[in-house]
Amino acid sequence: MSLPFLVGLSLVLHLYVGTQLVPALDLPPAGWMLALLLAASSLLAPAGLTARRWLRPPASDRLTWLGMLCLGLFSSLFVLTLVREFVLLAGWMAGADGARLATWSARAVAGLALLAAALGVFNARRTAPVKRVRVRIAGLPAALQGFRIVQISDIHVGPTIKKGYVQAIVDRVNALDPDLVAVTGDLVDGSVPELAAHVAPLARLRGREGVFLVTGNHEYYAGVHQWTAEFARLGLHVLHNTHVVLRRGDAQLVLAGVPDFGGHHFDRLHRSDPAAALAGAPVDAPKVLLAHQPRTAPAAEKAGFDLQVSGHTHGGQFFPWPLFVRLQQPYTYGLHQLGRLQVYVSRGTGYWGPPMRLFAPSEIAELTLVG
Repeated sequence: MSLPFLVGLSLVLHLYVGTQLVPALDLPPAGWMLALLLAASSLLAPAGLTARRWLRPPASDRLTWLGMLCLGLFSSLFVLTLVREFVLLAGWMAGADGARLATWSARAVAGLALLAAALGVFNARRTAPVKRVRVRIAGLPAALQGFRIVQISDIHVGPTIKKGYVQAIVDRVNALDPDLVAVTGDLVDGSVPELAAHVAPLARLRGREGVFLVTGNHEYYAGVHQWTAEFARLGLHVLHNTHVVLRRGDAQLVLAGVPDFGGHHFDRLHRSDPAAALAGAPVDAPKVLLAHQPRTAPAAEKAGFDLQVSGHTHGGQFFPWPLFVRLQQPYTYGLHQLGRLQVYVSRGTGYWGPPMRLFAPSEIAELTLVG
């Protein structure tokens, strides 16, 4: 979308919120402050979304930070303003004092939006906590009981996520001393020359059986061939419609990976193919698939996998987006069953766009396999 279109859309939406809230605030300083904030936000939000098109770092990063903070706050203001419309309608139908209700509801919207934005930024910027999940796999060999896969996903290294943020994630993962580290895509939002130094801490990820990665849709936006080469240089094993056989005593575990569900739109050789990823694999061994998007699940179930590990959805990240995720993906977050296949969907370890998470906390998933 072009900058003029984004600015026009932003102005219309900000004007709507302003006309609903500013006149209702009976405290003049509060009304003027909100009006000025909305005026600035109406320009900064679209500018932040497009900053990298016409500015270079670090100026583009600073503008993106400002714009994304404004966009996060405005999203809360907009949703709460819509909710306020229903509150005013209900009050009118109940015969409440309309002027008094309008004033107090406008104050509540402004206060709650600020609180939501503050909590959202805190939740997004903290290092993701560990979420422990037990995954039962029928017939799991005794030697693989308790095998731990630690998953990170959707970090989105870019304008607002840099080296320090990534290093804190790496430290937390390594402290878990996992059997295997799975990285399920969307690590980056930018080119290799721009972000290589900030992705570098991933080279220190450690798992007894290795660190394995599959591409997400954002790798394709940022130059997938350059990034897969860089990930390999860092020591991450990129699975591209391929598998490895991991051995623990006399037991085997098949770990496979596929490119992003839409990878073939960028390169016809990057079509996600779970069946091809299993070619030549031991038939009776438990089979785990790394796939960025949950909607790979039907093909994974048909191919005979026991577990699919995915990300992409961010759990919706903040309201109202969880409501829309299901329009594209079969699952939003957590552990699900599809026939014989179990699908685990991470809420993501970073964030995208506004540095904001509400009711969809980031996570480092520790998946423990049990029989």
